Amino acid sequence: MNLYRKFYERDTEEVARELLGKELIHKLKNSIVGGKIVETEAYYGKDDPASRASEKRTKINKIMWEEGGTALVYMVHANWLFNVTTEVQDIPGAVLIRALEPLYGMEIMKKNRTRKETKHLTSGPGKLTQALNITKDHHGKDLTKSDELFIQEMEDDKNFEIESSHRIGVTEDLEEKLRFYIAGNEFVSS
Repeated sequence: MNLYRKFYERDTEEVARELLGKELIHKLKNSIVGGKIVETEAYYGKDDPASRASEKRTKINKIMWEEGGTALVYMVHANWLFNVTTEVQDIPGAVLIRALEPLYGMEIMKKNRTRKETKHLTSGPGKLTQALNITKDHHGKDLTKSDELFIQEMEDDKNFEIESSHRIGVTEDLEEKLRFYIAGNEFVSS
């Protein structure tokens, strides 16, 4: 079952932490690809220099001011990046899903990535979207209602340690550590 809107309409850092251990699922025509979220980054609004919402509203980022639980997909360095919006109406926020532990549709993901080794299928935001075939066509999709692309609770042991660091690949960052990952998980990006 998809996570409810109330899950997403909270403080972005809190959502980023609590997305760890959840499952990101993409249903394709005849199969399912997806896995356990093992790494995230939180992004706020105008006071966050690394955020897509730090300056003005654009065609791409305007959904960050709308309701939480919406897919925000944009391109960086020729890779699609998958985010989910957070906070309530008029307060911008989003969580970048940086890495997954692949669980479903391994052969499809290997084909999508033209890779054989499982460890490198989804261990980074561009790798993840490529493996799961997430593109600009998913931008704006309501993840709380979609039966194609969604995040759900996982029937798994929630007993893991969360570590944090500064966000990766940003020119200017906030003082707070807003990158969160499951300690010791081999699928966390490097």
